[in-house]
Amino acid sequence: MPVSERQLAAFADKHAWRIPFDTSPRHLAGPGDARHVTHGLATAGWTRTSDPLSPEIVLRSPGRRLTLQLDPQSATSAWWRLRAKPTDTEPGWYAEFGELVPAEVLGHLTDALIAPPPTQRPGPFQVLESAGWLLGAATAAHSADGMCHAERRARGGWHIETGEPGHGSPMGPCIWHAWFDDQAPDHLVGAFITALADPAPLQRGMFDRTAHHSVVQQPSPLAPEQVVDAHTSRLDALRAQARAARRRPTATTKAPAPPTSTTAPLRR
Repeated sequence: MPVSERQLAAFADKHAWRIPFDTSPRHLAGPGDARHVTHGLATAGWTRTSDPLSPEIVLRSPGRRLTLQLDPQSATSAWWRLRAKPTDTEPGWYAEFGELVPAEVLGHLTDALIAPPPTQRPGPFQVLESAGWLLGAATAAHSADGMCHAERRARGGWHIETGEPGHGSPMGPCIWHAWFDDQAPDHLVGAFITALADPAPLQRGMFDRTAHHSVVQQPSPLAPEQVVDAHTSRLDALRAQARAARRRPTATTKAPAPPTSTTAPLRR
């Protein structure tokens, strides 16, 4: 399901008239445009299997192992759900994300579903510490403003939560959460955390919803056209990655044996 020219034009129309504001920290930037996620997956060959007239969106990967669901009418705090079916060699896994998770951060994770896993990468806590987060216990860290907390649970899995500042407690009411079960691939957790902790601001329009009143916004040096161009360039890169992945041989693929000649060699 490639992204059509009409869909790209609709994205451009929405953002072309908005004055972008640099918005930070990322965990307070608000949801942004969900098409940062859905356009990326559609470009990589994911297909929509839900009712086109329903507000719910369900996208499935080309191999139908992976499913992403966006349900803005969810009865729970999880608006995004990402599932992988088990295979003969890999376990199934599940992750979910709240309404106010920035789409660009979630998009960095879904981009990692398309690219091959990196051979070397820093651990999540190393990434967080490098970004100025404060490490608490060996399995927990929180942002400098104390409003976002990441924890590797004792029974496995990751819980990441942004909440109101606590009053005599570590954190107040939840603003958004992300949860990965204990079978979720490490590089996907790492991709989410890397994008979340990135100090670079996200772009939001003047009247876009943010996650908290303490978010910091300044006029961006980027023109609206540059925001649209960045989206288009990212889709082009994802399209190329998806094509390369389809051409990449699997581990079980064997190179064909060189042909043997039945013709006797010529003699002089």
